[in-house]
Amino acid sequence: MTALRNFSLGLIAVLLSACSTTTSDSTRPVGLGGVHAPKTDIATQPLQVPDLTQLPETPVRPLVGKYQAVQWGALPGWANDDLQHVWKGFINNCKGLMRPVSGSLAMPARAAPRAWQPVCLAAHNSGIRPDSNDTQRIRQFLETHLQPWRLLDANGKIAKNTVTGYYEPLIRASKRQHGPYQWPLYAVPNDLLTIDLGGLYPELAGKRIRGKIVDGNRVVPYDTRGEITANPARQPKVLVWADDPVEAFFLQIQGSGRAVLDTGAAVRLAYGDHNGHPYSSIGKWLADQGELPLAQTSMQNIKKWAKENPHRVHEMLNVNKAMVFFNEETITDPLLGPKGAYGIPLIAERAVAVDPTFVPLGAPVYLATTYPGTQQPLRKLVFAQDTGAAIKGAARTDFYWGTGDQAGAQAGKMKQTGEMWVLWPKQAGAPSAR
Repeated sequence: MTALRNFSLGLIAVLLSACSTTTSDSTRPVGLGGVHAPKTDIATQPLQVPDLTQLPETPVRPLVGKYQAVQWGALPGWANDDLQHVWKGFINNCKGLMRPVSGSLAMPARAAPRAWQPVCLAAHNSGIRPDSNDTQRIRQFLETHLQPWRLLDANGKIAKNTVTGYYEPLIRASKRQHGPYQWPLYAVPNDLLTIDLGGLYPELAGKRIRGKIVDGNRVVPYDTRGEITANPARQPKVLVWADDPVEAFFLQIQGSGRAVLDTGAAVRLAYGDHNGHPYSSIGKWLADQGELPLAQTSMQNIKKWAKENPHRVHEMLNVNKAMVFFNEETITDPLLGPKGAYGIPLIAERAVAVDPTFVPLGAPVYLATTYPGTQQPLRKLVFAQDTGAAIKGAARTDFYWGTGDQAGAQAGKMKQTGEMWVLWPKQAGAPSAR
């Protein structure tokens, strides 16, 4: 067995050197589907709460954070949260909570389904409609069934950390290439090879490599952005053609977005996969080239530069070898955003990305921070439904602002300090993960 294990680890080392990068479940600085979400749109399905006997016990996954039980009155501003859209989020979140746990260490830690079964059953039988904004009834339900736990860091101190923001971009696009619609956004290539290393060895949990097979049996790095755009024979299926290269690029950074088509219809481009190459900043490249001061490399200024230098747009974009591929989704409810890492559609200002080693995915969280660039309190019940490569540490949070330019403006300005309380079923003790 030792010899076989050494051989296998040696093979992985070869793959790691052959393929472009070893990546975690999310390679972007924000959330929006860094983990492959289920293809079934769980939001369109009714809530079904299985009997406890159908939710087998699974091994506990240790969380790094510590928790301190507090009363609801200890949550700053709790009485002022209008809880708009919280119940729809709560019901959808229960749909995720009631899914069986795979036990794979390659997946982020999830809230324990057995702990939540009684609460989700009570929600199902409450008579409160999924689209209800009855603040009084919803607040009463939450306070009756949930216990707030203040999040502490690994040393037992109150956890305070950075709160950033992210959003779902909105682009103009067409199903056919014509006029201004010249910038392709691609489907997942048929020959993209993804190897989940955590499925082989627990110590590599959350690590994946991407590549392609050549000569029948040799794994090599997948094509870079420049190689894909330069070689029509290597280009995947085009889902839509965008009318602006910089907006299409930033949609890839966010990982998902809505495309308003020239027919008037709208579709969602949801994160499908990526080519495995590391992300490089085009803003830094522009600064290094002396084209823009680094402090002025906003999307608006980069767009202006691109319009003034159309002959250099491909040169700029190809500095970033990474490329994200998408799945096209029908938009059935305009309120619901893209699916996060938990596989649940995000609701504007009611969802966050967290570090699941401190807060398990699927946990409702009370977040206390401030609005971007101000001292105005922003205190809301949100759901931990996403992750991100830069979202690491106790109380580190990425706040989902919603869709479009206004949401993008808020997200771009947000770099606040915040703290959080995990809301957990009263009968289940301290928060736990599976």
